[in-house]
Amino acid sequence: MNTHNTDEDLVRALYNKLVEQWNKRSATGFAGLFVSNGSMVGFDGSQLNGQSQIYEVFADIFGNFPTAAYITIIKDVRLLSPDSAVLLAVAGMVPQGADDISPAVNAVQSLTAVKELGQWRIALFQNTPAAFHGRPELGEQLSSDLRFALQLSKSN
Repeated sequence: MNTHNTDEDLVRALYNKLVEQWNKRSATGFAGLFVSNGSMVGFDGSQLNGQSQIYEVFADIFGNFPTAAYITIIKDVRLLSPDSAVLLAVAGMVPQGADDISPAVNAVQSLTAVKELGQWRIALFQNTPAAFHGRPELGEQLSSDLRFALQLSKSN
């Protein structure tokens, strides 16, 4: 058995679980995927450090704001060592009650995962606006790709 493929699959599953917890609006589930001293850089540049701070901020966000659902595409998973990996993805957001992404909030996401006691956990998650300054064709292509992924998700 090739453990690299298995670990890559587990890191993909970790990211998909993060997206699932966001879409469920579960602060407990979202924060619980991080190592205890994990960090996050939010879409607006906010830096959150530690599982408890991530939980507190997301409990407030999910409790007070109608967050949009993520639609994502994993672009790459790289094992850096037997116990660390980087995942690169892109994401669009579908506002509540809408059936299409909002291209203004498309993002590029990166996740650094570490294996802790045999289980993959998030050490760092970063969510960066996909602004593509001066390159609108890249933004249009990303929106097209995310819309295709959204249609595929609706047909499954």
